[in-house]
Amino acid sequence: MHNSKKILLEIQDLSLAFPLRLITSSSLRDVFVNTMMGPLSKKYERGSFLALNNINLTVYEGDRIGLVGVNGAGKSTLCRCISGFYQPKIGKVLRNGGVRALFESTLGLYPELSGRENAKILAEIYYPQFRNKLEEIVEESLEFSELKSFIDAPIKTYSKGMMVRLTLSLLSAKPADILILDEVFDGADEFFREKLSVRIKNLIEQSGAVIFVSHYEAQVYNVSNRAVVIGEGQILYDGEIKDAYDLYRTIKNEL
Repeated sequence: MHNSKKILLEIQDLSLAFPLRLITSSSLRDVFVNTMMGPLSKKYERGSFLALNNINLTVYEGDRIGLVGVNGAGKSTLCRCISGFYQPKIGKVLRNGGVRALFESTLGLYPELSGRENAKILAEIYYPQFRNKLEEIVEESLEFSELKSFIDAPIKTYSKGMMVRLTLSLLSAKPADILILDEVFDGADEFFREKLSVRIKNLIEQSGAVIFVSHYEAQVYNVSNRAVVIGEGQILYDGEIKDAYDLYRTIKNEL
């Protein structure tokens, strides 16, 4: 049924392995250092964990895909491959359009800088195609965030909920060709979550294709028209949402 639609994303025979020493690192600093040194280190050959195994997926214009799976199934790893954060040596990720992704709502913020200064930096990252409208995007997003007097205060004085307000307000300002939303509502306070839901829904409707990761079944039903179940790094199902969740519940019950 998709044949007449434009392909925005095609994943071909994608596999990704991490060194076992990376998986067992004791701190985030270790993970970062080991990731950077991995290709240069002989320790890389000691063993690996296959995070993604022969993934094939085609995403068409108009697709709103709910990516479903238990913790550790490979959902976020796949999203990071699609966004270009990981560069696998096996397989291909072919993108026909720009990708905008949000994984950790507070990642990439500079504690010493103000909310406004961080917003300007994030806008440069999120919206390179809107160079002449960045100031407008920033101001609209800051107003939507309702941070008010905190806008010009250092980020280190913010609560997590306030940081989430800042980043999500910016992310949701403009539609994208390929939009990835990975647990974006985590950390948002209840009032802002209700307000943000309307904005995110409009963003999803206006974007070319969307990959939506959430542990909340109702959210997936609300925004998706297709579901993909991933387990142990493999795609186990691709199709109707109801059937996807039937399989997902079976997998959870077997754990």
